[in-house]
Amino acid sequence: MATTQLAEDLAGFCVDQHGSAIGMPQLCADWIPNQIFWLLIALVVIFFILSRVALPRIASVLAERTGTITNDIAAAEELKRQASEAEKAYDKALADARTEAQAIGQRTRDDIKAQLDIAVAKADEQIAAKTAESEAAIAEIRASAVQNVEIVAKDTALAIVAALGGKADAQTVSAAVDSRLKG
Repeated sequence: MATTQLAEDLAGFCVDQHGSAIGMPQLCADWIPNQIFWLLIALVVIFFILSRVALPRIASVLAERTGTITNDIAAAEELKRQASEAEKAYDKALADARTEAQAIGQRTRDDIKAQLDIAVAKADEQIAAKTAESEAAIAEIRASAVQNVEIVAKDTALAIVAALGGKADAQTVSAAVDSRLKG
């Protein structure tokens, strides 16, 4: 039984009689000073590793990134200035081109208007000549049509009178048709 007491004194109340932990060993009050000691040693080792190895590497990477970003910003500002100058030159060239295009357009419109006026005058003369010819032809056709209508009317009137059984001479029918055609 002495050995049990000695084992219990060494292990504390957190270990059962078979040597197994009772509950969670991290929460055993007897072992907390031991855990704090090893935690401090682990933190000191991590601190030295970080301060001697990782932090210098991180600092050099950050410095390199800062330098790169600064160089890129300066290059971007220079490119922005060049782009602004190019845009001003482009706007001036565009304005000059618009002015020139408007002048060319106006000259072209004036030339086309002069040619169009000449063509319209020529077309008006041709239309007037064709109109005179057409009016003469229409007057001729009208006179011919009136004569033909008169002849057909006289022949038709003679035929109708004959079909109805009456007798009419050509002079009477002609006088009747003439008086009817005159109104």
